[in-house]
Amino acid sequence: MPFDLLNEEKPETALLIAVDTGEYDADVSMQELCELAKTAGAQVTAQMIQKRDTVEGATYVGKGRLSEIKEFCVNNETDVIIADGELSPVQVRNIENATDTRVIDRTTLILDIFAGRARSKEGKLQVELAQLKYALPRLTGKGTSLSRLGGGIGTRGPGETKLETDRRHIRRRIQYIKKELDDVERRRDMQHIRRKKNGVQVAAIVGYTNAGKSTLMNRLTDAGVLQEDKLFATLDPTARKLYLPSGQQIMIVDTVGFISRLPHQLIDAFRSTLEEATHADVILNVCDASSEECYNHIKTTNDILASLFTGGIVDVPVINVFNKCDIAQDKRDTACSRGDSQCVKISAKTGMGIDELMLAVEKALPKTRKRVNLLLPFDKGNIASKIRNDGVIHSEEYVPQGLFLDCTAEISFLDTIKDYIV
Repeated sequence: MPFDLLNEEKPETALLIAVDTGEYDADVSMQELCELAKTAGAQVTAQMIQKRDTVEGATYVGKGRLSEIKEFCVNNETDVIIADGELSPVQVRNIENATDTRVIDRTTLILDIFAGRARSKEGKLQVELAQLKYALPRLTGKGTSLSRLGGGIGTRGPGETKLETDRRHIRRRIQYIKKELDDVERRRDMQHIRRKKNGVQVAAIVGYTNAGKSTLMNRLTDAGVLQEDKLFATLDPTARKLYLPSGQQIMIVDTVGFISRLPHQLIDAFRSTLEEATHADVILNVCDASSEECYNHIKTTNDILASLFTGGIVDVPVINVFNKCDIAQDKRDTACSRGDSQCVKISAKTGMGIDELMLAVEKALPKTRKRVNLLLPFDKGNIASKIRNDGVIHSEEYVPQGLFLDCTAEISFLDTIKDYIV
């Protein structure tokens, strides 16, 4: 782990399998798994979906379907079997023994893609943490080659020494990575405090993977972020200045993409990155308007966002941005009539609707601060001190009447000193 599918020169051939228990749309999920496999560099040769009331505890699929999978692998030289679910170590071992083919699951595949996409030190640490958390409970010994033979003369020995050593190493590594990420999170919190003090408002771009977030970021700011028609093309957050139509300057942040049934290990590992949205003043929920699953993607994003906010309530203004409307034809003509509080239809590729989006962002931003000129009497130095601590002083000058300030401060505070506003 990782399986390095991304680094293979010759594409690995993959068979996709799934069990449809009715919990979710298996066909849509299988299409998504196919895109994930292609993103990882695999060549999908076939897909198999079995309808069952429950997943088979020992082999994921039933015995009959397992025989079909074995026959397919023998006849088609399959390199890897990818299951559209989270497999237990027992299920992986039993399927591999039955088919003589390597087996991975959806979570392992996503972790592998993330491992290949991470570029920054923080991103690499976050991916490694998620991989280690996933691997730890799945470590197994060598079966009967170690002390699992049983008790009695001739069977006693060192036991699972290597296994326990691996576990201890992984736990130590997890503790180290968590400490490193805690330091990163503290630095990020300091950035948030500094931005708030300086009156910098933030817009966060969130949304389903491959919805066009990076393309939108580049359209708005010329950020030069990698944009590809692949899932999870970019993982590391990017922050850039954005000038709104009124001339106001804000910060816009691009975040990692979401996906249905995103492994909780990734949500935990990337929590500090994802929480950029919780510190934003407005959230842009970008979705692919050309996808039939557009509204489900919006719901998935909203659910993940709710898990990040205290109390599960997103208390930040959200603008639903329907992207790729240039190729959506008439599919999203009624997009804004489904009860969404605010939405904009755009094409980040062509620039359609960008002006409307900028106006919507400007309108949604809370008006909490204001830039004013103050003329403070010499005996009101405490007011200047408070503004220095909680606001921003752009310039100051002593004049015969007192201290003249060009500053930005909280509107609520300015209301208490309105007599000194010039």
